[in-house]
Amino acid sequence: MTVVEQYSDEYWMQHALTLAQRAEGEGEVPVGAVLVLDNQVIGEGWNRSICGHDPTAHAEIMALRQGGVAVQNYRLLDATLYVTLEPCVMCAGAMIHSRIRRLVYGAADMKTGAAGSLVDILRHPGMNHQIEIVSGVLHEECSGMLSAFFKMRRSQHKALKLARRLSEGNL
Repeated sequence: MTVVEQYSDEYWMQHALTLAQRAEGEGEVPVGAVLVLDNQVIGEGWNRSICGHDPTAHAEIMALRQGGVAVQNYRLLDATLYVTLEPCVMCAGAMIHSRIRRLVYGAADMKTGAAGSLVDILRHPGMNHQIEIVSGVLHEECSGMLSAFFKMRRSQHKALKLARRLSEGNL
């Protein structure tokens, strides 16, 4: 009998970070998600909202969709979702509906986080399903990637604004 190695939360979060890099390479906000069941990937995703013109194409939703297809059920019982950024309300709702067991995320989102930072949808007593939450896994790497991305975006925005003003002769 072979013993299958049980991978750590850090291992799977590193995989999610790799997916976040794909999002960044496509000009998307660098968020990645991997859905794991029985120590195997059943779904993965990265943000695709901008390129897909789809407000629901968040990394978590993409991973949950793949997971449903993989197990041929929308209920993803006993699965764990690893995400580089704390989920928003939409994604938290999808997680509750899918009945995942655990959420593990890296960086907190104080503006829109729905797993405890702004609101806690996943453990709200009125919900029909509660999800175990582990936060801060590879926090430095996850938040660093997001910070660098938004710093670069602000820099690009300032450069475009300056170029427009120069072309209009407003300087």
